[in-house]
Amino acid sequence: MAQWTSAVGPAQLARQLQAQQSRPAGPGARKPPAYRALADGIRLLVLEGRVPVAARLPAERELAQALTVSRTTVAAAYEALRTEGFLESRRGAGSWTAVPAGNPLPARGLEPLPPEALGSMIDLGCAALPAPEPWLTRSVQGALEELPPYAHTHGDYPAGLPALRQMLADRYTARGIPTMPEQIMVTTGAMGAIDAICHLFAGRGERIAVESPSYANILQLMRSAGARLVPVAMAEGLDGWDLGRWRQVLRDAAPRLAYVVADFHNPTGALADEDQRRQLVEAARSAGTVLVVDETMTELRLEHDLQMPRPVCAFDPAGSTVLTVGSASKAFWAGMRIGWVRAAPDVIRSLVAARAYADLGTPVLEQLGVNWLMRTGGWAEAVGLRRDQARENRDALVAAVRRELPEWEFVVPRGGLTLWVRTGGLSGSRLAEVGERVGVRVPSGPRFGVDGAFEGFVRLPFTVGGPVADEAAVRLAAAARLVESGAGGGAESPRSFVA
Repeated sequence: MAQWTSAVGPAQLARQLQAQQSRPAGPGARKPPAYRALADGIRLLVLEGRVPVAARLPAERELAQALTVSRTTVAAAYEALRTEGFLESRRGAGSWTAVPAGNPLPARGLEPLPPEALGSMIDLGCAALPAPEPWLTRSVQGALEELPPYAHTHGDYPAGLPALRQMLADRYTARGIPTMPEQIMVTTGAMGAIDAICHLFAGRGERIAVESPSYANILQLMRSAGARLVPVAMAEGLDGWDLGRWRQVLRDAAPRLAYVVADFHNPTGALADEDQRRQLVEAARSAGTVLVVDETMTELRLEHDLQMPRPVCAFDPAGSTVLTVGSASKAFWAGMRIGWVRAAPDVIRSLVAARAYADLGTPVLEQLGVNWLMRTGGWAEAVGLRRDQARENRDALVAAVRRELPEWEFVVPRGGLTLWVRTGGLSGSRLAEVGERVGVRVPSGPRFGVDGAFEGFVRLPFTVGGPVADEAAVRLAAAARLVESGAGGGAESPRSFVA
């Protein structure tokens, strides 16, 4: 990147560097020179995504004061980072973080395995579960019964079937956000919704603020649309958003859009609390940024006693600042490609008008199927089955990974479909490559970052359970041993699709 898009203050960077010191050093580790330790610390923060790529670092004197070291130490560390490709500088513009050209960049993800390969390979690439039968079959049968009147029409409904728009509006109203059908557009999955929003609001070259890490497919969609992504690091663990960083990015970078997953974030599983939601909406409104909120995981609460915070759109009920995206793919089945957008009526009209140059509309039969599920109570039954299956898989996978890979670190989320795992210093890209050789597919951390961040992470979805989860952990441990021994070979080649 030619210029910085966010900034890291000296006190903030000092806190992050000092937090690293609590990590135990390996056996026999020797203490490096001070400048080398500082350079390594900053490099690790960049690779883990704790400091975004293209973030301006403090001036040498400011950081030296915050760390109580000499300016010479900071200057030497910065020079080492520049030499290694992790820092770029320009007179008058300061220095900002980068990733060397040789590092694996997050282009795409993993293609879903064809059914014939599932016998020999455990697929942890896609965070998607099989359909919750018998509800898929019943929904299709119900849709077929209701299809005849629609078959006598042209079949194009750019805003969605009126019955489904009304149903979705009623569901938002029941959640405490009064909504009219005119505030709903039905789309071909959540990806279709966000693609339409990006094309309407963020032309080529526009800045879009994204969580760091974030959902791999959305990042790639935005890159393909020509957007300039501005990463905003998540808070530690499952604490949701760092509002100080969000306010700074919205103020300094002035992005046209911001994309967030407030409920059981993909990939970290974080759940933003109600106060964070309110503050982010206020900050976005003040900055003139349109906030796109992805609710595809919202119904996948896996703990019975968990009280969910109000939706983000509750703090912008008119939908002028917050555009809410929902989907049937995670809560029900990925093969049911039905999504939707909730926004102000004028925004919906603009999205519908622009859609004429894209896909014209969403398949009628699938819309009827989702509407049948929601009208008859089948949706609630199916989501209940989905939660039970995801909970069992999560618990089995967590136990297996803790047993086979005790040095890997993660926090168990209370919902969603994914586990975000720090791999004990091993390269996530190498683990992904070697994993395929030993029979397990897993997406590496850089898929979910901007410009190569999160090399020390992998994402593990709750898609397998029981003996399969045990075997997946055994194969991951075998891959880790190969990588650690140096037998892992080169870095992972970019391939497509992480669900």
